[in-house]
Amino acid sequence: MRIVFMGTPEFSVRALDALVAAGHEICAVYSQPPRPAGRGKALRASPVQMRAEALGLEVRHPVSLKDAGAQAEFAALEADIAVVVAYGLLLPQAVLDAPARGCLNIHASLLPRWRGAAPIHRAIMAGDAETGICIMQMEAGLDTGPVLRRASVAIGETETTGALHDRLAALGAAQIVEVLAGLDGLRAEVQPEEGVSYAAKIDKAEARIDWARPAVEVDRLIRGLSPFPGAWCEAGGARLKLLGSGLAEGSGAAGEVLEGFRVACGQGAVEITRAQRPGKAAQDVEAFLAGFVLPARLD
Repeated sequence: MRIVFMGTPEFSVRALDALVAAGHEICAVYSQPPRPAGRGKALRASPVQMRAEALGLEVRHPVSLKDAGAQAEFAALEADIAVVVAYGLLLPQAVLDAPARGCLNIHASLLPRWRGAAPIHRAIMAGDAETGICIMQMEAGLDTGPVLRRASVAIGETETTGALHDRLAALGAAQIVEVLAGLDGLRAEVQPEEGVSYAAKIDKAEARIDWARPAVEVDRLIRGLSPFPGAWCEAGGARLKLLGSGLAEGSGAAGEVLEGFRVACGQGAVEITRAQRPGKAAQDVEAFLAGFVLPARLD
């Protein structure tokens, strides 16, 4: 097929590679414009733009698709279909209607659960036992379109958003290739009205750990916000990011360090398995504790 690919973050790259490997013609790649990044705030292209350029594909990054000129340029591509993966802009109806067979979206949840911006984070933070990938026909609503294919995976007891992100990116890439190959034989299913939930964008204010919460909630927060933005606490005035954890035996005052890097919560305790100090790389717990002395209590 002649495809317009629309995506921005690392999650989208696997799907782009899979479509190219499957022999589809990528007539253009749309991605968010380069953004300031790093200490020097130099402009940095998105992961999708960098990969597309390495593949020799045309990249476009309009600030908006609302104006008639951008919509006309999109329509002039005369694509069979558009594949959209975490692009970052809402598509106006004129864009949705331009490809001959519409626009398909790869969404990282089992719709209608976790529509919106942060479905992987929210699934872990909520304690969901499973999640997955849906290939959806796009319409004007936020992730409301009918679903052509869904594939589920179990969420591991100690799995982080980073690990689940990688698994779902690979699953989504495989599923979109299969969907395009069998598109004529697929029937889209309208999403049920029951079970709708929304995965709001992660607010950094959510990231501070409240040790008075039950251990199960603290553990989900740590894993759900790893690697970004990273759940954090204070240890003797130092701000620590906690990036891996599991439930553990033990009890004590909330925030009390019990043994090693086991920390008491309002109910139960968590075992920290990965952490990061300011200005340092993230480390597994053994290496971290070799270079840092924990106080008796974390705040």
